Formats: sequence, structure tokens, C-alpha cells
Amino acid sequence: MNRTIFYCDERPYQHGKTQGRLISCFNRRKAHEAEESRYDEIQSALQRLSKGKTIKPEMEPFFGTSGRVLESKLDKERQYDGMSFMFTTSKLAIPEAVTAYFDKDVVEKCFQSLKGVVRLRPVRHWLYNRVEAHVFVCYLSCLLLSILKMKVAALGVSCQAALRELDGLYKIYLKDPKSGFKVGRLVALTRSQEKILRAVDKSLVKACSE
Repeated sequence: MNRTIFYCDERPYQHGKTQGRLISCFNRRKAHEAEESRYDEIQSALQRLSKGKTIKPEMEPFFGTSGRVLESKLDKERQYDGMSFMFTTSKLAIPEAVTAYFDKDVVEKCFQSLKGVVRLRPVRHWLYNRVEAHVFVCYLSCLLLSILKMKVAALGVSCQAALRELDGLYKIYLKDPKSGFKVGRLVALTRSQEKILRAVDKSLVKACSE
């Protein structure tokens, strides 16, 4: 994916009370880059120590009191170079799960949805619990958009286009003030609206026709 090879394995895993799968991914290129970067940092730190200068705090654990490199610490640090771990409760095959996890386009589109369709900002609340509730509702909206995107994918339309198409739906209510009799009728569905509703849930088409 993106000219990168991932070596993956999975095993059953329980996170708290949630049963799922833990997928381990090894990226050889990332491991090599991490190793090279660490080597450069070690060499730079050695030069500074030889001149009696201080080194970065994050590099201090790799050196003993005499300024000698602690190979045991380096070996422990190398252990997870290039490794990523994913926990999922889905039934996606490993290639599909890995693609979904590493596909930055999905994340970027989620942020676009939060900024655009969902309208996360501006947050016109000051109390902590209200801000938290606002963000949660926006997150929930993003989740619903993701589900809608999955449902209408076979139709070749985006979730935004589907929402715009369904925006024309409305229901007319009539009521007789004397007898109290009232009736409601939904406007006739267009072919596109019917396809979208059927893709989301077939029962919605029946409910609209009643």
C-alpha cells in the first residue's frame, strides 16, 4: 500500500470486556528509518558528551554514567521499530483492515466532514459538560456519515450527495379543525431517493409509502 509492504499477523484479543482481534503489522522500511534516525542521534550525543556538553533528555537512558552506550537499552528500543498494532471487532480480512487503518484519506475526509457537514465549530458553549456533549454529538454525526457512505457506496454516490438528494423529502399534514381528523402524506419519492433509501434500509421505502 502506497509502495510500502506490511507483514501482518492476527490473534484473538480481549480489550477490557470487548472481544476482538489484535493485528500486528511490521513495516520494514519504517524500521530501517527508525534505526538510522536513532543511530544519527546516538552519534550526535557521543560527540556532545566528548566535548562535555549536555544531550537531549530522551537520549540519556541510552548512556551509562561513564558516557558509554548501553547496547541493552538500544536492543529494547529496537524491539518495536516499524511495528503497529490494531485492535478491531470487525470481520474485515487483514488486507482490508490494514488499508482502512493506514488510509490517511479516510481520516482527512472525517476532519473535512467535522468542519463542513457536521459543523463542529464554532463551539458556542462554555461549560465543560456542554462542550463535551457538543463534540460527542458531532462525533456521532461523523459515525452516521461513515455508515451512510458505506451503505450508498454501491450506488456510486457520496454521502454528501445522498444527503442533498434526500433533503427534498418532506411530509404534508392535513387536519380538519371541526372533526379533528388528520392525515399525513409524504411527497412522492424520486427514483434517486428511492434507491438511496433502499440501500440504507429497505423498510424505509415501505414506511414512506404508507
